[in-house]
Amino acid sequence: MSVETKTKDTARLHFTNEPQNSTDMNKPQLTLFAILALLGVSCSEAPAPTGAPHHIDIETRADLHAWFRYAPDRPVVVSGHRGGMVAGYPENCIESFGKTLTMMPSFFEIDPRLTRDSVIVLMHDATIDRTTDGSGRVSDYTWEELRRFRLKDRDGKVTEFRIPTLEEAIQWSRGKTILNLDIKDVPLEFMSDFINRLNPPHVMYTVHNARQARLLLDRDPDAMFSAWCKNLSEYRAYREAGIPASQMMAYVGPMMLADRQPLYDSLHRQGIMCMISVAPTHDRRATETMKQHGYELEITSGCDVIETDYPYLFQDLDLNRR
Repeated sequence: MSVETKTKDTARLHFTNEPQNSTDMNKPQLTLFAILALLGVSCSEAPAPTGAPHHIDIETRADLHAWFRYAPDRPVVVSGHRGGMVAGYPENCIESFGKTLTMMPSFFEIDPRLTRDSVIVLMHDATIDRTTDGSGRVSDYTWEELRRFRLKDRDGKVTEFRIPTLEEAIQWSRGKTILNLDIKDVPLEFMSDFINRLNPPHVMYTVHNARQARLLLDRDPDAMFSAWCKNLSEYRAYREAGIPASQMMAYVGPMMLADRQPLYDSLHRQGIMCMISVAPTHDRRATETMKQHGYELEITSGCDVIETDYPYLFQDLDLNRR
């Protein structure tokens, strides 16, 4: 597989900060971002005015594919695991996505599950015990029944926020960010039909093997994947299944490892970004300062994307590689 030539659609691809008035919409730096994207040059987004959201504007599937192309000089990208968490803002919660975007750009990994009446909602666990003021299995409730519960934040504090549906999250996030679906108990065919009906340009799938990727690609030739790919054997399986390099980001594990450098080099040669997750490592450190010290180690490790429970802790870190 070879890296696909960038199309003119890439010119629309940029981080944006929501304009404060009509004059802001005409500022020349947006044109500069478009030119840089067209040329394949990466840069960090302009500082947002105080309180202005940082948005990732994806208008087409071509934009989505191009946004995930590897570039060695691009700053490390941050992804919110389970949608990210801040005190007072729960995981898998639309209001939490919005809170993070007031502080920094991020895309979000989220967790779709099915209710008893086949509505897709966001919930990591099979039960609602840990994350809401209710109890029981998601699959035992109808959507109407689930709506009465309120979400808890990471400290167990009950908030005013409710369990969202996936459709609500997709509608809210369009033009603002990218959603990465880490599908729980939703059958892949059911999920594919649902996504194909909505046809959102800014949604991608987490897949754990080449078979899952091939099934989804057969049903949607433009599908974008966050693909578990922790060794060269797994990477070969994706190639043999015909998964385009231009439609993959590779999840390579919780950290970059020296003995897997041939894998990273192979992925980068094909334009594929390498993502790690610090959720099981540095996110579990005792203090925010300790977490940030760990993040700084990973920023310089050669990864391209860092997935974290706490994207807001990256807002003051230097994401440029050294």
